[in-house]
Amino acid sequence: MNLILYLSDMILPLVLFYFIATGFLAGRPVYDDFVDGAKEGFSTVLGVLPTLIGLMAGVAALRASGFLDFLAGFLARLFLENLIMPELISVILIKLFSSSAATGLALDIFREYGTDSQIGLAVSLMLSCTETIFYTMSVYYMSVKIKKTRYTLPGALIATAAGIIMSLILSSSM
Repeated sequence: MNLILYLSDMILPLVLFYFIATGFLAGRPVYDDFVDGAKEGFSTVLGVLPTLIGLMAGVAALRASGFLDFLAGFLARLFLENLIMPELISVILIKLFSSSAATGLALDIFREYGTDSQIGLAVSLMLSCTETIFYTMSVYYMSVKIKKTRYTLPGALIATAAGIIMSLILSSSM
């Protein structure tokens, strides 16, 4: 166990040393390349910032208004009455837009039901096997100025649905 801890502590410095050494051996101005990359990253952040703020404000408004709870309860009664708890539906809906907001909902579930409960296990699995689809698509596609996403959204929704279904199956079998 100590070997694994030692290796995990050394991985990041070794990777950094590897990149620096490779740059020097290739004759690259390593520090100048680093500064140029940081400038480019900063400009990317500035370009994506309005989208990020809009998504965060929208998710905060949904949570604060109670509409999210209403929508989750409605969907639970309409489609999934005995299959899934409304709290999980809230997490699923929010996770599509914001991972940090979904984590906040998961913490609420942990406080109410406990981390070792079936719903606690299900929400943990859901958060680890699903993606913030709309956030990711908006940030990455906007940063490279792609307008036509083709099959990205349907593929991501199918993958997320598979993750949700498997998390429910796994949590119910434990």
